[in-house]
Amino acid sequence: MNESDTPRAPGLLPDAIHRAAKPGTVRLRLETTQSREGNLDGAWWPRSRDIGAELPDLIRVLTGHLGPITRVGLDATAWDELPTRLVIDDQVVHIDSFPVGDDTVLITRGDQDHFSLLVVPPHATPDAALAAMARAVRADNVTHAAQILIDTGTHQAHPIPAEDPRTGEKRQEPEE
Repeated sequence: MNESDTPRAPGLLPDAIHRAAKPGTVRLRLETTQSREGNLDGAWWPRSRDIGAELPDLIRVLTGHLGPITRVGLDATAWDELPTRLVIDDQVVHIDSFPVGDDTVLITRGDQDHFSLLVVPPHATPDAALAAMARAVRADNVTHAAQILIDTGTHQAHPIPAEDPRTGEKRQEPEE
């Protein structure tokens, strides 16, 4: 039996996904330790702010590594038109929105197993994005997502209008 035939224990993060991303693939790095002691479990660099276009592929990749994903929590103000749920490969994924900033996305597997991913802004330069993603997956990382983005120069924020275009209400400034 070779290594590729060895079944992976369910629920563990992958041991190696540091491959070059082909065009159209999900740009994702996950922490490779089983301890999950850092603040973040990985980093995701979406290509746009269109959650309907970006989330299905992320969920498919994460499902392959983590098992079925049931919920995703993110900041509605950071994305274009946020639905309350998506059906991805016959699986319903509920989307929870919080006005807390666009620095992380929370992934829920099962009932209460949460994974926190740094969200690198789509406009980030490749060097800055790769640096931010590398910091996010360090096992000893205790830095908050916003600070990683600032430190790596990726936090030149996507302009978020002062008013929510859907409601016309003034938005709250996220705390850093």
